[in-house]
Amino acid sequence: MTETNACTRCGKPESICVCDRAPTLKSPVDVLILQHPQEQDVDLGTVPLLLASLPRAEKVVGLSWASFSQALGRDADPAEWLVLYPSSLKRELSAAEKATPVVLLDRKGATMEPKRVKGIVALDGTWSQAKALWWRNAWMLKLGRALVHPKEPSIYGRMRKEPRKEYVSTLEAVAMVVDALGGDLGPELRRLFRTMVQKARDSAPKTGR
Repeated sequence: MTETNACTRCGKPESICVCDRAPTLKSPVDVLILQHPQEQDVDLGTVPLLLASLPRAEKVVGLSWASFSQALGRDADPAEWLVLYPSSLKRELSAAEKATPVVLLDRKGATMEPKRVKGIVALDGTWSQAKALWWRNAWMLKLGRALVHPKEPSIYGRMRKEPRKEYVSTLEAVAMVVDALGGDLGPELRRLFRTMVQKARDSAPKTGR
């Protein structure tokens, strides 16, 4: 999907831009999105929707940072933050945890109380790109972990293929975690995402039989 005209705010083609419908939502925690450089130009990416809707969300593009504070741009206690990443856990999840929509763990693998969390880190890109970000930044091991177990497949549907059916977009994962931490963003963010995907389907070239 390539168009000459693009929104000056989100960078998306005007045919799928939904900036005029983006709500301003309150989040109980900060959201730091670390985006792989090769993900920036993906028209259907969900990060612009998060940035347009969440004043407490920010994006940093790159592959590696010397420390958590450098990535965040200010000093912060990594023990009070969670990173969304499903692998390299300290322990095997219990059956009950695997059935729970959102699991919050501290850096030692123990259950973490939502009130202790000040912010979350999301790795934005394909699965292989997110994996590269994880392995290039050893300081992430100092953060707690947020794991999501969606009950439904991603709103992307067939628009963007995921390696596993339970993998969802950055927006959907962030919404699930923020809501587990006391927010109420999920319905509005998913509505906005669904609108963008529908516009993309409507603007896609029609193929004959």
